Amino acid sequence: MARRSLICAGVGVLLAFSPGLATVAAAEDSGDPQARELGQEAERNLRDADSLRLTLTDRTASGSRDKLAWMDMALDRRGNCVASFRMGANGGTFDIVKRGDEVWMKADWDYWKSQLQGDGNEGADLVHDRYVHGTTHESAFKDFADACDLKAFQEDITVDVTTNDGRTTVDGTDVYRLRGAEEGIPTTVYITVDRPHLLVRSDQKGDGTDRTAGVSDYGRPVPSGTPGPRDSVDLSDLEKESGQSG
Repeated sequence: MARRSLICAGVGVLLAFSPGLATVAAAEDSGDPQARELGQEAERNLRDADSLRLTLTDRTASGSRDKLAWMDMALDRRGNCVASFRMGANGGTFDIVKRGDEVWMKADWDYWKSQLQGDGNEGADLVHDRYVHGTTHESAFKDFADACDLKAFQEDITVDVTTNDGRTTVDGTDVYRLRGAEEGIPTTVYITVDRPHLLVRSDQKGDGTDRTAGVSDYGRPVPSGTPGPRDSVDLSDLEKESGQSG
């Protein structure tokens, strides 16, 4: 079994997902000036945040093990992140912790079985419910530097809306309900009534899409705890255990 593919499978999921959330809502140039102003202010505040928590529920991913069905990720502008992911169709779950250039990744048996196919059982047995630890200087982990890059996410973000449908609440917070479209898919975003106006949720539904993305914890530090030695195994040691070092 190629031990590096065991790690890269998870990285690929992250990189494939990141662009999907980068444009929360895009719309045509016409529309309600007040709605557009609210969207622009929410966009500025999103771009200026030192840290964020991003969540995703994709209800169309339930039939595919290769699609991300759920995510909860805290990340900051220094490249630190803590995240949990669940794949569709019982494709398993995995967690990551990145602090500086160090990375820890832990997945369940269903995930290894799904991603490594015939080698899944062997991979799960070898890792034995531990985090696999490495650094972004290693080829197996280098892409985590991009996956946890809040700055890149902020550079791509747009919050353009055309219509204000009035006020409602999201998790007890008073928000404006604003409509637009992303690549032709109807999109509704929710922006706080109180200043600073903050984006808190984006719903997309139509043309085979049924997704809810959330944004919260503006400026809240990413948890700094990392897995201890008893709970993790270095990638180099894992390769030695598998007899594939060198």
